[in-house]
Amino acid sequence: MVVRSNLNLAEIFLLEFLNFIPSSLLQVTIFFVAWACLWLPLGVASKIILQKDKATSASWQIFKPITAEQKLPLLASLYFIAPFVLWGYNEIFANSFSSYGVVWDWSILQSLAVGFVIGAISLAILFGLQTLLGWVKWQIAEKQIISVTLPILLLAVLISAIEELIFRGFVLTQLQQNYSIYLAAAISSLIFAVLHLVWEQKETFPQLPGLWLMGMILVIARYVDKGNLGLAWGLHSALVWAIATLDTAGLITYTEKVPQWVTGKYGKPLAGVTGISFLLAMGAVLWLRLP
Repeated sequence: MVVRSNLNLAEIFLLEFLNFIPSSLLQVTIFFVAWACLWLPLGVASKIILQKDKATSASWQIFKPITAEQKLPLLASLYFIAPFVLWGYNEIFANSFSSYGVVWDWSILQSLAVGFVIGAISLAILFGLQTLLGWVKWQIAEKQIISVTLPILLLAVLISAIEELIFRGFVLTQLQQNYSIYLAAAISSLIFAVLHLVWEQKETFPQLPGLWLMGMILVIARYVDKGNLGLAWGLHSALVWAIATLDTAGLITYTEKVPQWVTGKYGKPLAGVTGISFLLAMGAVLWLRLP
């Protein structure tokens, strides 16, 4: 590599830094920076709209946890542009969505349905066992369930589609250019977990190990599905839908017969031993299904 002799210290440092970083990790970083920069105007616009709405601006404070009503328009705008940013990236670097595990036929929808059923049944078993042990109590409100279930289901499917495309699709595929599948899976899952801190920190931090493990299991699901994203998309959708519905509708309360570290800190299953054990069991079953 030929380097100009009149480079200043900053330029030399930048070149050395770029040479040190694996090309795949650099490309992943470029994508996330581009995504954030392109979303920023939309995020600012959403914030201005929220501040004009008295119902949602009353508790709005920067660097403070945001409510679901405040989070939704920000999340919607961020995820809406993600496929377009990735399309632009593909045009520049001559990649394709198919290389990320996106297949344009009915098979991906079939895998989505299978994954969703598996995820929903698994969660039913988890909360069923906790109910039998007296760790949770149910508060069924039929009207409330109907009013939140379908909207949350739609959001869960859409959000999971984007996150699978980005993390188990693009990021994992790119990292495999320089790393083994195991290390690429670990790094992509770490990025997946840590980025959840963007929206909320206090309740998310105890969930980081569970989110990382969830990411690893979704990687396994992709390869059980022969490299396609359908099965991982379905599992992810079911987990998001079920947990968000239970939380939003207030369907369960923890009896505190056991410590929070057992059932989940702040009532979050991924922040407890039972939730982690559930993920490990799901991962073991999927691992046995690997081709």
